[in-house]
Amino acid sequence: MPTVSTPAVEILIIGNEVLAGDVQDTNSYWLCRQLAARGAQVKRIAVLPDDPTAIGEELRSALDRRPELIITCGGLGPTADDLTLAAVGAALDRPVQEDAVAFAMIRDLYARLFSRGHVTTPDMTPARAKMAQLPLGSQPLANAVGAAPGVLLQEGETWLACLPGVPAEMKDIFEHALWPRLAARFGGQVYAERTIQTECWDESILAPAVDGVAARRPEVYVKSRAQVYGSGVADFVTLAARAADEAQVVALLDAAETDLEKALGALGVRVIPGQVPGNK
Repeated sequence: MPTVSTPAVEILIIGNEVLAGDVQDTNSYWLCRQLAARGAQVKRIAVLPDDPTAIGEELRSALDRRPELIITCGGLGPTADDLTLAAVGAALDRPVQEDAVAFAMIRDLYARLFSRGHVTTPDMTPARAKMAQLPLGSQPLANAVGAAPGVLLQEGETWLACLPGVPAEMKDIFEHALWPRLAARFGGQVYAERTIQTECWDESILAPAVDGVAARRPEVYVKSRAQVYGSGVADFVTLAARAADEAQVVALLDAAETDLEKALGALGVRVIPGQVPGNK
């Protein structure tokens, strides 16, 4: 079966509130699932403070690894501690300046909000205009949920997408503005996964079967998942694979599942048909 190249992605989660435990990072979890389903693979996630030096150092380090895509989340807003785009500009030696398209997006949004009585003025205040300050060479990405546009630019062979930290805004921009621009480059694979539930509550008993299948089927990711003892839910095994088309993915997973059921049976472990509770 031919191998396929998997585009590599790195994610930078930015925000003092995440590191302080005030806000839970759900963005990286959502992005990982979206990217996997679209044929890409997240190789690294870093959580950073709202500090230009830290952001710049991590961004340059990521660029040295040459992933196809880097995504940042957070730090695009109107306040003084929203420093992501300034940090990106400094790290890439690109001046940050007012972008006419981004400015118009923000201006039109506040005009609509003012007409509905949601804000007290439609004026482009300095705080609002700050969100239109983008690194040179950037493309603003429309935000249908909030004010700050996303940002897309290319540095060498790597695309860099800067998205807001607010989950609803991040998801809207990713799905409707970012991915349509990247789909042709990242859409060359099919990804699928299966979950195999067992009657076993001891992951150590599953280990020989899991390790054996993983060794025989290196093209399939095989991972057991332990449950809390006495939780009422037994341990399960996840199988995941990527291939050039759906038929190849199905063939990979079918073969691995058959091997797994045989190996578990040899250990006296029964597979339970159906979906694992809480797993989607």
